[in-house]
Amino acid sequence: MWAEKLKLNKQLVRSVTEAGYFTPKEVQLKTLTRIIGGQDVIVVSSEGSGKTTAYILGVLMRLKYGFEEAPRALILVPDKEKVLEVVAKFELLNKNASIRVVGLYPEPSMQAQLDALADGTDIVVATPDRARAIYLKLGLNLNKIMMFVVDDAAEIVKQGAQLPVVELANSIIKCQHLVFTGVMHGKLQQMIDPFMHMAALVEVEELGEPKAEIHEQVLYHLPNFRTKLNLLSLLLEEAELYTKAAVFVNTRLTAEKVYNSLRIDIKGEVAILNPMMFESKGFGSIDEFKDQTEVRVLIIATELQGPLNLDEIPYLFHFELPEEKETFIGRMIKPAGDNVPDTLSITFATDMELDMVKKIEQAIGQKIEENELPDSLLIAKEQKDIKANKQTVTSKTNAVTSGGAFHEKKPSNNKDYNYSAGTKAKMSNKKKH
Repeated sequence: MWAEKLKLNKQLVRSVTEAGYFTPKEVQLKTLTRIIGGQDVIVVSSEGSGKTTAYILGVLMRLKYGFEEAPRALILVPDKEKVLEVVAKFELLNKNASIRVVGLYPEPSMQAQLDALADGTDIVVATPDRARAIYLKLGLNLNKIMMFVVDDAAEIVKQGAQLPVVELANSIIKCQHLVFTGVMHGKLQQMIDPFMHMAALVEVEELGEPKAEIHEQVLYHLPNFRTKLNLLSLLLEEAELYTKAAVFVNTRLTAEKVYNSLRIDIKGEVAILNPMMFESKGFGSIDEFKDQTEVRVLIIATELQGPLNLDEIPYLFHFELPEEKETFIGRMIKPAGDNVPDTLSITFATDMELDMVKKIEQAIGQKIEENELPDSLLIAKEQKDIKANKQTVTSKTNAVTSGGAFHEKKPSNNKDYNYSAGTKAKMSNKKKH
């Protein structure tokens, strides 16, 4: 099938079959022909879908043999572990001894990597910062680059390494550009816009088989932390609906920050599980919270917490997504029984958290539907924009919220009412993310 459908040469067909890849995956079927043909491509697909194998086969098909002292393919990945993984896969699939691969990643001394480049290489797999540092030392020659690949691009953006990616891309006069990512969002689009022009977009959605029955899920995609605070306050205003709710954050420090950001009238009905600060209202156990009628919202830090009995709490907010998807999924599994009360899971996610949302969707075997943001929600400005416009906001900004951020109202937000709680929690007009 590799030879018939994707026109791989005999050497590569033998390599992939010996490696145990007997049939191409969907992402490889949809992208390899484009890659081999020299087209710029953006590939959006989940973890484990075969993206890395797709571009490795494409690079090996395009380069064919090694003869240049300067590299002809530059592949940027987020970290040392990914560098070693990609180099190992090249070694697995590349049976042509004339094609040489060098990995560049942070380590105490870069001299060994400079020496390896000086000896000649065809493919460089590197972290963006190390590739840029060696390029500035004139150790990485980009004059012969034919293929520029960015893998795990969303993770690179999450690390804040956009600048070296763009600088390296702009230092190459002309080449094929390939971007592979688990999710596409605004910050990633900003990174690739300077060098990705008229690229084909290939999206492959692969969901696993559901392993357990889980609570109903909804997602709010928000621009920043402060807007998360605004939305949480807006939803919790509806005391008649949110009679009992757990709000999950990652650290105890964030729990205190969320607690202190709430308005006074809401804050009186909120507590923290094992708070850091003496003055913060808190409980020592989740059972104390369940038995308490005056407190309807409990903020829980994932940090230092083991498994929790969340039964009888009808609303579970993930203000922040945990670092491990298993932690999230463990909270979402429905208890056994015929008379289990309904529970709604409400997740807040910024661009930087969408990749984790995708991993969770893949693990639970279903999409999490995205709710429209309420029109009455105040969208907080990005911090960098606040600093840039600090001298001009005194007379034109809206009132500062309890979180201390300046806000800019949209025209549609100039209303004197809020949506009903049911509309906020289970808005009927949902869109896929």
